[in-house]
Amino acid sequence: MPNSTPDLIDPASLAFKTVLDQLAPTDATVLIIGETGTGKEVMARYLHYHSQRRQHPFVAVNCGALTESLAESELFGHEKGAFTGAMDRHQGWFEAAEGGTLLLDEIGELNPSLQVKLLRVLQEREITRVGSSRTVKVNVRVIAATNIDLAVAIRERRFREDLFYRLNVASVTLPPLRQRSEDIPLLARHFLQLYARRLGRPQLSLSDEAIATLVDYPWPGNIRELENTLHNAVLLSKESQVTSQQLRLGTLAANDTSAGEDKLDSFLRQQLQESDGPLYPRVMSSLVKNAYELSQGNQLQTASLLGISRNTLRTHLGHLGLIKPRRSLGSHASQPPPDRAIRERELRIGYQKFGNLGILKARQSLEKQLAGKGVSVLWSEFPAGPQLLHALNNREIDFGTTGEVPPLFAQANNSSMVYVAWEPAAPQSVALMVAKDSGIDSIAALKGKRIVVNKGSNVHFLLLQILDEAGLALDDVRIVYAPPKYPLTPGELAAVDAWMMWDPLLSDAEQGGQLQVIANGVGRVHNHQFYLADRAFTQHSGDLVQVLMSALEQAGRYIDGHRREAAALLSVELGIPAGSLVHALERRSHQTQRMNLAIIREQQRIADRFYALGLLPRAIKVRDAVWQQ
Repeated sequence: MPNSTPDLIDPASLAFKTVLDQLAPTDATVLIIGETGTGKEVMARYLHYHSQRRQHPFVAVNCGALTESLAESELFGHEKGAFTGAMDRHQGWFEAAEGGTLLLDEIGELNPSLQVKLLRVLQEREITRVGSSRTVKVNVRVIAATNIDLAVAIRERRFREDLFYRLNVASVTLPPLRQRSEDIPLLARHFLQLYARRLGRPQLSLSDEAIATLVDYPWPGNIRELENTLHNAVLLSKESQVTSQQLRLGTLAANDTSAGEDKLDSFLRQQLQESDGPLYPRVMSSLVKNAYELSQGNQLQTASLLGISRNTLRTHLGHLGLIKPRRSLGSHASQPPPDRAIRERELRIGYQKFGNLGILKARQSLEKQLAGKGVSVLWSEFPAGPQLLHALNNREIDFGTTGEVPPLFAQANNSSMVYVAWEPAAPQSVALMVAKDSGIDSIAALKGKRIVVNKGSNVHFLLLQILDEAGLALDDVRIVYAPPKYPLTPGELAAVDAWMMWDPLLSDAEQGGQLQVIANGVGRVHNHQFYLADRAFTQHSGDLVQVLMSALEQAGRYIDGHRREAAALLSVELGIPAGSLVHALERRSHQTQRMNLAIIREQQRIADRFYALGLLPRAIKVRDAVWQQ
């Protein structure tokens, strides 16, 4: 049950309560097994918040989202100079969870070399940072979660048997929602009330017909899909009662789940009997190709539909030839394939749901514009700028947008990106927030406090500026690296002292009542937004860049002229009330502008300061990374 409190409210969860209450006070490592969306993280949070560690951090790490090159550094930390770009000592997830609980989600996706190191950590209760020979003792309770059959992974030599036994001290298996139909009405009413209250519509209820539809639906996405369905229904409902039509579950609700499973079993049995060759690779290829087509090329949606991580999906897509392999940055990288002009071209865009690109995707206007030109548009969603820049540098996307700080670090690390355009600054759209009843009323009061920061984002620079005003350094506070989130559970509010946030979550938090701003970016940072492209892409597809820029300029005019309509479109995508999004959209101008000398000089000043402070490994010239139209 993502985004809900750690309280367990449905009958099946209550059935687990006795087991969980026995495990919670101990330090035993627990393995939670269940399909995607069954509530594994909720169970982990319950164990944490009912343990003696509840006053310390709960940190959740998705092992499937850790890139192989950075996974060790993310888990165990690194020393300054350990590798290119390591400009300071970095605290890993184990140290960030000191005294508390670390959830290793999707543990089955961890690469084999890290499995060996994790086994040692669990045995010795100590970690070694990358670039160091000194061990650091850690006091962390580990909970692991998986949606794959680890016994099969062990047989296929994808998972270490000794690590499995070390993790499986105690285990909890969560049944899928389709096997818990009696729990669906209570869960549905819980989520309806949760989002109805949040949107100021507490009178909403579910019709009897809607309840019957929910009970009959097979729920392949389990509790997470149920929550998203009710959230969407609240957003769409204009009456006091939600009907089955507003649930948008299609015709699947009319099909009996067990009958569907029987048909699938019969079909597979028939294929096994009639097949001349191995069936498994054919079935996997068909599953991945169909899911990819249904998701219109969106890798995150495809992975979610299949119930696998994006890293695993990309391996399948690469084998099928549906995505291009990562290319080196050698001298031939800028040359397009010789047959590119006669094949259908692709425009691969990395986006975050908020802003011009989010609106452009929601309105599908770019696809319509390019439909007759033999160009297909592929969208990939990213949680923040650093991840998007990583994809851009690895030629996984052609174009994307991020704030002003991450591109500077990318240039200093020899990224092949170029600046294409920018949007005006909005310093009020980034801020440091504390709980309303925290007692922290000044920047100086942050000394020794835990502050959540999304690693590599614009708010890193804002935090430096804020601390500098009070004569503090990063060593004077305790940094916890985690992506932004709102609303916060009671346990999260108790475990952390301050949060670095940006719009649209910042606007939602300001209106939600849990948190308050003690410092924002005004007078401290600019917070421009930049559009970036792969250098080679701009050289051989400059015509597409021009089309894209015109579309972004139109999207910006649409947002600034129709903010409420734009907020309504984004509200469905983001799951954030339209009122909060209107407030966030009003904070900035969305007028996309081509790069000019003034903005280049401004970015150069920031880059020079970063280099002088030793934050960049080399001096850069921003002008050298600007697209020459």
